[in-house]
Amino acid sequence: MDITFPDSYHDSRARFIRDVELIRAKWPETTLETHPLKASPDVSIDYAWAQPRKKENLIVISTALHGIEGYVGSAMLKIFMDEFAPLLDHENTGLLLIHTINPLGMKNRRRYNENNVDLNRNFVWDETFSPETNPDYEPLIPLLNPARPIGFLPASDAAFISRLIARIIKLGILRIRQGMLSGQYRHARGVQFGGQATQESTSLVRGLFEQALSEYDQVIHLDMHTGYGPRYQMSFVNSQREQASAEELKRRFNYPLIVSANPSEFYTVTGDITEYFYQLRDEKYPSKKIFATCFEFGTFGDSLPAQIRSMRITILENRLHQHGAKSDAIKESVKKEYGELFFPAEIKWREKALQDCRQAMSGVFKDFKLI
Repeated sequence: MDITFPDSYHDSRARFIRDVELIRAKWPETTLETHPLKASPDVSIDYAWAQPRKKENLIVISTALHGIEGYVGSAMLKIFMDEFAPLLDHENTGLLLIHTINPLGMKNRRRYNENNVDLNRNFVWDETFSPETNPDYEPLIPLLNPARPIGFLPASDAAFISRLIARIIKLGILRIRQGMLSGQYRHARGVQFGGQATQESTSLVRGLFEQALSEYDQVIHLDMHTGYGPRYQMSFVNSQREQASAEELKRRFNYPLIVSANPSEFYTVTGDITEYFYQLRDEKYPSKKIFATCFEFGTFGDSLPAQIRSMRITILENRLHQHGAKSDAIKESVKKEYGELFFPAEIKWREKALQDCRQAMSGVFKDFKLI
């Protein structure tokens, strides 16, 4: 089946709303909820509950936690709604389908929300957003957050490489990667800002997760992401709280690439949505069963040069947003490459991503005996 990747947030939203009506044909107790953002009411978080007669199993699919990643997430949600939902037992299996957790980020093709917050650093269990988190971020500030407009790109790149080499010598590449990616709660205009309060979108999703675990015996959560990992092989990125090993899950799901969110296999994140879901279960619903994971569709690749390229364009995009560029040509060049980091145009990449999603969903749902 040909799955179209949407061209805009509004196209994606319209398709989702249409497809919910198809879900309703199998789950008569289906409701579609719309939550307009307070800061931008022209966009909304839309989600559908499809309730079964016996609330035993719940499948949660969520997209666009990182706004721009919702273009790929929308296609994967479409696969689920078209190809897997019809195979489920509507008597004992329900659905919670969340379209665009970060709708303004998706609309504006940014990873961050309206407050420059990375929402996957905002699911802090006790809501204490400590500025002392991630001390490795501080020595990276001159590298990560140059406070001036982008000028001649070759000169900007030369300065970036010079700063990067100096910090690799001092800190090592692993500490740089962890320092940049794990999240920080001090610099509101900096990359990977996790916020200084729980965001509107986060609060809504926390409530949905609470309802899911309070009502259902078993919850399967698949959260869609793009950016990191091999270019042509989607990765499962599991919580460190998941008790089954990667090797066991590879066998059970018949899937080749499964990692845990730790520094040796991927990287550790503070305020991660998947970790939050597990902690909610552990703290309040210990009798419930849960499997929550991230589907991570790699784009630039996982080599060191690819990681450096990803770091470079992430820094440039935030710098563009905060301080602008000295010409429209520079602005468009940065936006185009940033788009490739999260929504590649290559047909081969898109076809492989769809193939991987089908294989992964099939493996998970068969293992849990849902199809």
